[in-house]
Amino acid sequence: MASNNKSIFRTKSIEGLLAQTASKGKGLKKVLGAFELTMLGIGAIIGTGIFVLTGVAAADYAGPALVLSFVFSGIACSFAALCYAELAAMIPVAGSAYTFGYVGLGEIWAWIIGWDLVLEYVVAVAAVAVGWSGYIVSLLKAGGINVPAALCNPPGQNGGIVNLPSVIILFIITLFLLRGVSESAKLNNILVVIKLAVVIIFIALGVGHVNPANWNPFFPYGVSGVFKGAAIIFFAYIGFDAVSTAAEEVKNPQRDLPIGIVGSLLVCTVLYIIVSAILTGMVPYAQYHNNAAPVAYALAQVGINWGSALVSVGAVCGITSVLLVMTFGSTRLLFSLSRDGLLPTVFAEVHPKFGTPVKSTLLVGVMTMVLSGFVQIGKLAEMTNIGTLAAFCVVSASVIVLRKKMPDFNRPFKCPGAPVTPVIAIIFCLYLIYNLPNFTKMVFVIWIALGFIVYFAYGKSHSLMNFEEETGTK
Repeated sequence: MASNNKSIFRTKSIEGLLAQTASKGKGLKKVLGAFELTMLGIGAIIGTGIFVLTGVAAADYAGPALVLSFVFSGIACSFAALCYAELAAMIPVAGSAYTFGYVGLGEIWAWIIGWDLVLEYVVAVAAVAVGWSGYIVSLLKAGGINVPAALCNPPGQNGGIVNLPSVIILFIITLFLLRGVSESAKLNNILVVIKLAVVIIFIALGVGHVNPANWNPFFPYGVSGVFKGAAIIFFAYIGFDAVSTAAEEVKNPQRDLPIGIVGSLLVCTVLYIIVSAILTGMVPYAQYHNNAAPVAYALAQVGINWGSALVSVGAVCGITSVLLVMTFGSTRLLFSLSRDGLLPTVFAEVHPKFGTPVKSTLLVGVMTMVLSGFVQIGKLAEMTNIGTLAAFCVVSASVIVLRKKMPDFNRPFKCPGAPVTPVIAIIFCLYLIYNLPNFTKMVFVIWIALGFIVYFAYGKSHSLMNFEEETGTK
């Protein structure tokens, strides 16, 4: 039952949510299956993390013990993923952690996490687009085409005017998402197959060039470096939660969502551990300092230049699929917030033919293009880590609350070991938040404070929950 008071902790009923999505013109088109979901997860997870962040984390935080950082982050994500799988199968509605928080913890918690995740996704997309631009400019340069510095850097950086490649790729991705999720999923599947092939080729080429001496010392930054590295490379794992944002567009969500969420995470965790072990074994970890293309660099250092070029192509495909899935996730979150009245409902309008949230997609597209083209992202990109970790805490807490409040509700997939598993997930995530830089925490607090202002100035009075309570609908 939905709560029947004006409290900021009022909750939505699952029945009401499902009825809302079934309303003509308000629900999204159901076109995805387990395979597409798993590929969406892999598309979001394998990209910047494996092609960019591995080198930075090894050189500056963990050294060869980076492999343990990936293990620790992977375990933390696994506990959270089991919580996501239970709620996504139970509540197959767009919105991910926001929707789950609305049902389990109440409107204010849902708003906080939804507001937080919109920033996380938009900033992540902008930051990843800048990385994509760097790779494509390097590839063009290798082919004899030099992009002027003014057109591949933001103002104030290397004489830049606009980072045009990042704007162009985000424009193209926005057009794909406007056309429909089915077409976007097909493009993502192709990109994922290419980048998985490139990762496997790197493993096959690199394993024969591993020198165990490069793993000594294994803990150059001490054991604490493992956890600091885990907090930084957690960026590599954000994405499996994007699978749950597609819940409303899944043909058989009760079966397919758990497969997509857990399956994509397991595949990516195994690949991350193997790649990080080979990377630090091929080249001394310190050489990866300030290296934005560690995988390609490692192959070049051992004389496999053709492999290095191939990895660069794979990185472009990999990062493109990250952009596609993360942009998709942010549009669905904005759509959910608007459909509930917490943001202007104009962004909840669905295209009659394509079944996509057109205005939400356009707004996200414009925001990400402006950020990536004209702003130096810098430390703000780290916001994606703290935002995801906070979302994981809310989802895990929602599992505990709903098990208590609605013990008999049908759960097609049950998180094993609850409530212990969700508690462990929360502890892991809070510990990783503790290990993040202070700047990241400060920006997070400022953004959340702004979110409170928006909620009390607009969201609370415009929430559709007010209408439900006035008319008595549930």
